[in-house]
Amino acid sequence: MKRKLHSDKRKVTPLKKVGLARAISKLGYCSRSQAADLIRAGRVKLNGSTRRDPETPVHIGKDRIEIDGQRVARSSTIYLVLNKPHGVVTTASDEKGRETVYSYLPEDLSWLAPVGRLDKASEGLLLLTNDSEWAARITAPESHLDKTYHVQIVAIADNALLETLQKGFTAADGDFLCVKRAGILRQGGRNSWLEIVLDEGKNRHIRRMLEHENIEVLRLIRVAIGPLSLGDLPKGATRSLDQKEKQALDHAMQVRETGPASCAR
Repeated sequence: MKRKLHSDKRKVTPLKKVGLARAISKLGYCSRSQAADLIRAGRVKLNGSTRRDPETPVHIGKDRIEIDGQRVARSSTIYLVLNKPHGVVTTASDEKGRETVYSYLPEDLSWLAPVGRLDKASEGLLLLTNDSEWAARITAPESHLDKTYHVQIVAIADNALLETLQKGFTAADGDFLCVKRAGILRQGGRNSWLEIVLDEGKNRHIRRMLEHENIEVLRLIRVAIGPLSLGDLPKGATRSLDQKEKQALDHAMQVRETGPASCAR
C-alpha cells in the first residue's frame, strides 16, 4: 500500500553562493547534471540574462532563476523508496535501451534522483529524492551507514567463508574489501542465503568479494539502509518515507559519522 507523500520545506542558507547548476538542483527542479544540460542549451536565465556556464555563482533566495521563461521556485523535498526489480538499471536513460528505474516512478516524480546505485543484476531498496545534500550524506564514505543485503550463492557457506568476508583482503586493483558482518540465513542442497552488512560501499563490493572466492551470486537484494527496512513493499512499487523514518535515518548518520568504518586499516 502506497503512503501519502511526505514532504518538508528545504532549508537553504540565505545569500550563500553556489554554482548555477547546483542552485537549480538544491531548489528541487532537477538533478545537477540535468540542470547543467539545460544551462548549456541556453534555456536558463539568471536575473534576466541567459547563462551557459553551470558554475556561474548564484545567491539562492536573492537571484532570479528562470528555465524556459518560468521562474524556478523552491520545491518541497520528497523522499521516495523503490523496490528495484532485477534487470533494471539505475539511470535516467540508457544508451542500450534497457529498462530504467524511472519506469517505476509516478510520472510527476520522474525528475527525482537516485541515492547511490544498485547494479542491473541487484534488487531491493533504492532511495530517490530531490534533496541533493541529503543524498550526498547518505552515500558519503564518512557516513558509514549500514546497508544490509540478502545474497543467494551457489555454494554451501561455512564459517571459513564468513571469516574471509569479515577479515577482508586487497583486491587486484588495490581496493581493500571487507564486510562489517556476514551470517548464514538458510541453506539448501547446493545454495546458501547470506545476510551481509556493509558500512562502506565500493563498486560491486559484495560480488567482487565472492568472485574472489570463486562463488557465483544468484541473487543480491538490498533489504535495509540503516534503520530503514524494505519490508513488504512489492517489487517495482514505490512509497514515500514517513517523518519518523526520515528522522531515524538522519539520526543514524549523525551517530555513525563519529566513528571509523569497520574496514578502516
